[in-house]
Amino acid sequence: MAVLAAREAGRRARHERIRKQVVGAPQRPRLAVFRSHKHLYAQLVDDLAGKTVLGCSTKDKRLASSKSCGTVGAAQQLGTLIAAEAKKRGIERVVFDRGGHRYHGRVKALAEALRAGGIQV
Repeated sequence: MAVLAAREAGRRARHERIRKQVVGAPQRPRLAVFRSHKHLYAQLVDDLAGKTVLGCSTKDKRLASSKSCGTVGAAQQLGTLIAAEAKKRGIERVVFDRGGHRYHGRVKALAEALRAGGIQV
């Protein structure tokens, strides 16, 4: 149990260090990624106004067709969904906040799907 606590403390420290530099603005909101054991959550945040512009997760009804919700495939579908919704709202560029997680697996699949959807990350 102590190993998990230390790993989580390290992730939180990395996240705080990243957040000192990554700031979302109305023209380029921050894409904040939260990864749980079963799901992946992503939201576009305007830090200057303190508002969430858009939020989606693998729990979304539009992604109900995918049976597995915590996989790389589900992360790709989530990235495609966020890219489409952001395009509707006129958002072309985002600042990627990986939340202290490594740029690997589900986090990487989400970012690459966004890029494939036409969003500059």
